[in-house]
Amino acid sequence: MVNDALHKRLVTAQDLAECAAYMEQWPGTLRHRVVLRLADGRVESIGETRFFFLCWQMGLPLPVPQYEIRDSSGRLVAVVDFAWPEHGLFVEFDGKIKYKAPDRKDETVVDVVLREKQREELVSRITGWRCLRVVWADLYHPERTAARVRSMFRPTFVAN
Repeated sequence: MVNDALHKRLVTAQDLAECAAYMEQWPGTLRHRVVLRLADGRVESIGETRFFFLCWQMGLPLPVPQYEIRDSSGRLVAVVDFAWPEHGLFVEFDGKIKYKAPDRKDETVVDVVLREKQREELVSRITGWRCLRVVWADLYHPERTAARVRSMFRPTFVAN
């Protein structure tokens, strides 16, 4: 709810900080610290919020939400749900709504799937990164999902 309120600009980070200062006086309110620490208005959906929390919970580095992908001329070509540029990985959270209710009335589910595949290939071609698609079922298996993320991180090389 906090991410949604931030995303919709119903509250600001300053509003939340002021509430948090007040809540410090209440007994048993330690969870609000985690909620506020992970609050990010760039996260656009409940599924994305749960994936972001999964990353924190499983000790993964936090990804950059709504990461902009630009071509060599600087033109914005895509915004991916999450990215770890330093690890060469981006994540797209796939909920069923994207496929059940196409944005355009003349578009079929097949059209949407093919458009998403082309977009994923374009992002991979521009960045050289790999894509991981996460669905709701993955959120119920955090250890397995975190292991998938880690396995797809590009190894970092340290120059001697």
